[in-house]
Amino acid sequence: MKYQTRKKALILLADGTIFYGKAVGREGTAFGEVCFNTGMTGYQEIFTDPSYFGQIMVTTNAHIGNYGVSDEEMESSNVKIAGLVCKNFSFNYSRVSANNSLETFLEENDLFAISDVDTRALVSYIRDNGAMNAVISTRVDAIDELKKELAAIPDMNGLELASKVSTREPYYYGDENAAYKVAALDIGIKKNILRNLAKRDMYIKVFPYNTTYEEMSAWNPDGYFLSNGPGDPEPLKEAQELAKEIIERDEPLFGICLGHQVIALANGISTYKMHNGHRGINHPVKNLLTGKGEITSQNHGFAINREETESHQEVEITHLHLNDDTVAGIRMKHKNCFSVQYHPEASPGPNDASYLFDQFLENITKHKQQTV
Repeated sequence: MKYQTRKKALILLADGTIFYGKAVGREGTAFGEVCFNTGMTGYQEIFTDPSYFGQIMVTTNAHIGNYGVSDEEMESSNVKIAGLVCKNFSFNYSRVSANNSLETFLEENDLFAISDVDTRALVSYIRDNGAMNAVISTRVDAIDELKKELAAIPDMNGLELASKVSTREPYYYGDENAAYKVAALDIGIKKNILRNLAKRDMYIKVFPYNTTYEEMSAWNPDGYFLSNGPGDPEPLKEAQELAKEIIERDEPLFGICLGHQVIALANGISTYKMHNGHRGINHPVKNLLTGKGEITSQNHGFAINREETESHQEVEITHLHLNDDTVAGIRMKHKNCFSVQYHPEASPGPNDASYLFDQFLENITKHKQQTV
């Protein structure tokens, strides 16, 4: 029985702290920045979200794998996290619509995972001491070697990762006979974002992370979209230049997550690495324009500077995160541009913020009417 033969494993944090567990399947070692997600469901969407590229995911829900995996719940072509840490891993699953077990899914994607970790203690430690690099491994007798290898892993601060997950060639999504054309910059785009755009009568052409305005505008789109994605937004100079060009021409622009941060940087607003970041599907946000609250899906380790945003002549804060008052959304006062730090496509998560796609459609419609 695999329950009796599973290898002892550990997670070693950059500050030397160690938590022990057991390997889910094969022996192995994986490096990355350790972070945690508080969602009770949606593990497959999380594992395949390009925004998590290079991160070791700690799941706070006690059971992972209990409902298997489904082809319909992929947010990209394969697993993007660097490794998985959980409490109870379910080798058996129960769901009619599942295609396979999570164990098989991880094996097929060559992902190393460990379970039987005291995740409550681990998450509490990360929460207090901040996100940091870590290694998970079955090499429990080689701690000194693991420490040396871990020390060589680059810090997430200043790390450009969008190029690692972006499409290499442009591609199309949706109905080519749709009423509107949207040019999307792929800096880590999720499939459900494309579904939400296509559902609103948009035909999308998805471009690589380093595409210029000239290349995108040659397709003659009705609007532009900057996607979510992993890593530090500051090194994405080409994306920032693209955003500046679109804003200068006052064409419809919508950004999500990393795209939101790129738009802020294009306006001279700085970003910073958060102590822990926001990762989960129950984050409370207040819409300052309507006064309404939203429960949102979030996944980011960087944020934009609130003080600089408040003092900016052309930018207005539209949404605030109610847990820590960080900026969750902005719009430009005299340009056709807005963005949010969270995930209105809700995969996984609630649908409170899906109206933002309708707002983008409305902006595109008005702009097209004005330019005809």
